[in-house]
Amino acid sequence: MSVVYLVVSAAPPALQVGTLIDSLRDNGWSVCLAATPTAASWLDLDELSRQTGHPVRHDLRSVEWPHADVIVAAPATFNTINKWAAGISDSFALGILNESIGLKVRTIACPYVKATLAAHPAFDRSLGALAGWGVEVLPNECVRAGWTPVLDTLAR
Repeated sequence: MSVVYLVVSAAPPALQVGTLIDSLRDNGWSVCLAATPTAASWLDLDELSRQTGHPVRHDLRSVEWPHADVIVAAPATFNTINKWAAGISDSFALGILNESIGLKVRTIACPYVKATLAAHPAFDRSLGALAGWGVEVLPNECVRAGWTPVLDTLAR
């Protein structure tokens, strides 16, 4: 079974991450979930751990996970995208994303940023940097109507 690390930031679609986990598992993926500190405060971590079969990681405690075949950042907030592009690893979730570039693991970013922040020049610059480093960047807010764009990208 292939392993996906799902990195979740605190944006509205995070509240429906259980649906994405179910879809990933239905498509043959083993899912390991990492949450930013704020996203972790929004989520039922015990339930998501039961759902994935792995402990949800949101801090730096040592828990073994299988090696990732792919990493998906969904949803990825303005802060997550910009910190990631700047190489800031001030949380477990950002550490995973930054390491993905160095390890050359297939990585997909699904930004979810309101229009006023998406218009900030740093956001576009950060998306361009991530894409230049090999990250597959999906359109902003593409998961507003559901997780299909993520699932379709993974299937390619």
